[in-house]
Amino acid sequence: MTEQVINQSSPPDPDPNPNPVIHPRRAPFEHGLLPIQNLVSPDNPIQTLAPIKQKLTYLATNNHRVGSSAISDALLISSDHARLVLDTLASVLHSETDPLVTAEPEEVDSIGADVRDLVLFLYVQSYKKLMPRTHKDSAAVADVWPSASAFDGYLSALSPIQLVRSNSRRFMPSPADEEAHQLSYLQKHMANIISLLADPVEGEGDESSVLSLESFEHIGFLLHFGDKGSDVPSLSHATPFFANSDPAVPVVPVPASQVHDWLLKNIASALETISDRVSGKEIGPSNASDQDACVALNEVSSNDRGPCIIEGVSKTSLFKQASDLKGRSVKVANCHDSVIYLLAPFRYATVYGCSDSTIVLGAAGKAVRVEHCERVHVIAATKRICIANCRECVFFLGVNQRPLIVGDNHKLQMAPYNTFYSHLEEHMTEVGIVPTINRWNESLALGAVDPHDSLSHPTGASDKQSESASCVDPDQFTNFLIPNWFAGEALGSTKDNPFPLPDAYRAVQQKSLKNLEETRQSLRETPLEDKRKRELTTAFHMHFKDWLYATGNIRQLYCLQGD
Repeated sequence: MTEQVINQSSPPDPDPNPNPVIHPRRAPFEHGLLPIQNLVSPDNPIQTLAPIKQKLTYLATNNHRVGSSAISDALLISSDHARLVLDTLASVLHSETDPLVTAEPEEVDSIGADVRDLVLFLYVQSYKKLMPRTHKDSAAVADVWPSASAFDGYLSALSPIQLVRSNSRRFMPSPADEEAHQLSYLQKHMANIISLLADPVEGEGDESSVLSLESFEHIGFLLHFGDKGSDVPSLSHATPFFANSDPAVPVVPVPASQVHDWLLKNIASALETISDRVSGKEIGPSNASDQDACVALNEVSSNDRGPCIIEGVSKTSLFKQASDLKGRSVKVANCHDSVIYLLAPFRYATVYGCSDSTIVLGAAGKAVRVEHCERVHVIAATKRICIANCRECVFFLGVNQRPLIVGDNHKLQMAPYNTFYSHLEEHMTEVGIVPTINRWNESLALGAVDPHDSLSHPTGASDKQSESASCVDPDQFTNFLIPNWFAGEALGSTKDNPFPLPDAYRAVQQKSLKNLEETRQSLRETPLEDKRKRELTTAFHMHFKDWLYATGNIRQLYCLQGD
């Protein structure tokens, strides 16, 4: 039975934390969107979700949780898609102590998700992402991006899918633009969101529904307070109506209208702050996009709250380790013809709009998203990965969950993880990646059209499935050697690839090592005069040098020397 609201004779105390600013949680918007039909109606989510919430509540256990079976029944989706919903929700939840976050893979279905978190997750599926922006220096972009692609003209020149492709040559929206867009979405939909969490009470008017402290905390899935070192531990600590509650006394629910007004006031204030910040200085990508020197590019844009951003790296090698990446997530955007090493533990990683590059991601404990990339090799140890709108990319993965492929993709290839660095296992343990589980070859392809973009799509386009990925032939599989960037620093304990290779790949690797050793032995035992030995050595060096220049790897040597 819901407690009645106690009338307050005096206005609530002033906000206990007047300084912190409200922010949207980026994770649900950037890593929690799924192009699965039947999840929610983008046009009228509350009309769709209200009966779904009732059914989920009916199917829930005593602790208000539902597993894959209940989700499948309520949403009329397959069991595979229901499990995908659970895994995705777990990767973007706001509470690190939630049982779904801490569950072992085999326990996920039995533990399930809190209905309130699940309903908010489903509501966010109505979100439309901000369109990419054009670069302020079109000449720099023309110099970095190839002027033509093998796929240009493959489809109708005016098709929406090709419009999405053309956006891969645009630039990721600035963090301020994205934050304002997400806040505006929440501002517009906050009344519906609160209504899904509120409990009805007897009475009419503004106080006909209330929000308990427990339900209010679930809004933390979408919003949080804190900036520049002033983080508030939970959403309720920032409120005027829950912050000073006596733990020994039951907390009285608050009128939903009061919560709604308070949140809208804070969102409006945050939007004003963003507007002032953007108008005060131009927000844009770094000017490093056309630099060739390594030193000029060894800078990472970050702040105390947002992601570390590496943008515009071109024709060079870039190395960052744990001490360099201060944020809990990292974004690599619009990089071309480069090798980027991010050898650190982080929660989320995004690779956006890159081409002709190799990107090594250390250990991403929550999720990786690779979007609008061409001819990129991604090497990643992660819990989960989503690949969207990419062409001719190869992914060398140590991944605990099925790789997700969405959007308009072409000629993608998957291979098992193929490298290591000395702190890798330490970083994997820190973020919860299990080396004994690698589902690199179990990719799941969803819709070829992303319903969360802002483009219109022709009738029937949403019914098409994304092109799946093929596996790299074991004979073409090679290990990737990471240079010794840690010179002069304490080395970690990792001496080899922590992910066991499948038998076919391991057999090819052992055969290659055997052939190499036999060649070395043959050269050692071949009787040659000193002059012939020098000629042979010179020939080896010349062929190796030619290979370095032909592949562009010579730049890595220059950068390594420079460091």
